[in-house]
Amino acid sequence: MGSGGGAGWRLALALLVLPGGLGKPTARQERARPGAAQHEDRPGFQYDHEAFLGKEEARSFDQLSPEESRERLGKIVDRIDDNKDGYLTTEELKNWIKRVQKRYIYENVAKVWKDYDLNKDNKIAWEEYKQATYGYYLENPEEFQDATDQHSFKKMLPRDERRFKTADLDGDLAATREEFTAFLHPEEFEHMKNIVVLETLEDIDKNGDGFVDQDEYIADMFANEDGGPEPDWVITEREQFSDFRDLNKDGKMDKEEIQHWILPQDYDHALAEARHLVYESDVDKDQKLTKEEVLDNWNMFVGSQATNYGEDLTRNHDEL
Repeated sequence: MGSGGGAGWRLALALLVLPGGLGKPTARQERARPGAAQHEDRPGFQYDHEAFLGKEEARSFDQLSPEESRERLGKIVDRIDDNKDGYLTTEELKNWIKRVQKRYIYENVAKVWKDYDLNKDNKIAWEEYKQATYGYYLENPEEFQDATDQHSFKKMLPRDERRFKTADLDGDLAATREEFTAFLHPEEFEHMKNIVVLETLEDIDKNGDGFVDQDEYIADMFANEDGGPEPDWVITEREQFSDFRDLNKDGKMDKEEIQHWILPQDYDHALAEARHLVYESDVDKDQKLTKEEVLDNWNMFVGSQATNYGEDLTRNHDEL
């Protein structure tokens, strides 16, 4: 598994289970904002929380009282401190965040596996996936008269097939667990990077010229529906495009520049988050954190990428 960075457009298909066992697909767009400049302290330190805890556990911590949150955080700190010296280093935090992310990905695959492995042979054939995801659409096209729906499904079926075949390294049109993980989370695998770049290009390149110009780049994140002046952050993004995205200064991004944007080779998201957590919590500036420093700044951590899942408190440490 590669050291995945940000993902491009992931137009996933969610299953709506209907009576009779048919799966009715609905287009669902998920955007993981890519690139090194995308650490945003959203309200309540949401980015940090999800990084430290994982999305599901971050949500569960939202339901706890401050006292309960601090107590559970203290137990997680003990788990992160690999050498048991009473301090959390940047390296220990980075390793924890990577374990949290890796486990989230594999548990996500395990959660949906049974929906697609219809014949229970511990592989998911392309035909099984196609039937489970698109079967209802293929068998009931009259229910999809809306032009937008038709366009979405006609676009997604060949795109999913292309991604599936890229993930299917042995070419037998049946995905193992690892191959299906690469299919669902391509940004995490080296051999899937070209697909991530291509799908991002296809989604943002509205004029179909094979490049992403500045207006297309902005339109992907901001729709100026009222025609008024652009907000400051959009103006900053235009500057980002000119200064850092368009590397050869030809006014547009090609595939290589898109890859540099969404899958930067020189940027480790887990390390950046770990450094951020230490910087914000290290009161005595010794480049490491005591449990007290973490608990004094508990609101940043629970939410943060390092504390994933309340289950962490009951699992064996070797599993992480």
